[in-house]
Amino acid sequence: MTHAQQFSGRVVALTGAASGIGLATAHLLAERGAKLSLADIQKTALEQVAADIRSKSPDAQVLTFVVDVRNFEQVERWTAETVRHFGKLDGVANLAGVLPPSIEPEEWDFVLDVNLTGVMHCLKAQLPVIENTGAVVNASSIAGLIGRWKNASYVASKHAVLGLTKSAAKEVGERGVRVNAICPGKIDTPMSRASRDMHIMDEPVLKRAGEAREVATVIAFLLSDESSYITGATIAVDGGWNC
Repeated sequence: MTHAQQFSGRVVALTGAASGIGLATAHLLAERGAKLSLADIQKTALEQVAADIRSKSPDAQVLTFVVDVRNFEQVERWTAETVRHFGKLDGVANLAGVLPPSIEPEEWDFVLDVNLTGVMHCLKAQLPVIENTGAVVNASSIAGLIGRWKNASYVASKHAVLGLTKSAAKEVGERGVRVNAICPGKIDTPMSRASRDMHIMDEPVLKRAGEAREVATVIAFLLSDESSYITGATIAVDGGWNC
């Protein structure tokens, strides 16, 4: 099977689909034949993503939903509507996240609500309905593997996503459902450009920032049958930043 056919007939749901890694993943999965249910909090940007995908692939099947992952009812409604429309759910990439602009205490709840509780809400809605042998990819970060200067809320949230991922993998493994996490490093996205991440002193071994598409290919691999014996894993996509 070629990459162009890799996800033919499969239904994949994504959060954080309007920009950055989520945007790149949506385009890549569409190119490989997936039916997509895209969620984000940015309505206009999300609609543009769907329009761009349809312009490149007129036969593409794409749903869009404005979803705040902090709200379980919205996540549950999106998931249920996805299954109702397509008849099933084969894969999920939970990619919505935020980087705090500062370290003020009031930001703690917001960062953990999006980055951690949002993933929990998604898993709670998705795992009961995902197909047996389905696959889930959660977005952690290189900050989920190491400490970061003046970034405690983000670091804590991304470390916790790894624990949540491993626990979920054990809970649904008997069904053949796989749950893995990615840990992107210095990736050139709108969110990272707006933060301190693109200006930190530490450089990856490969001496460049990664592209969102390079992370998307790893997500696609983890959602595909090519990774059929990988679950509960943490995959760093960081150019050797943490080696």
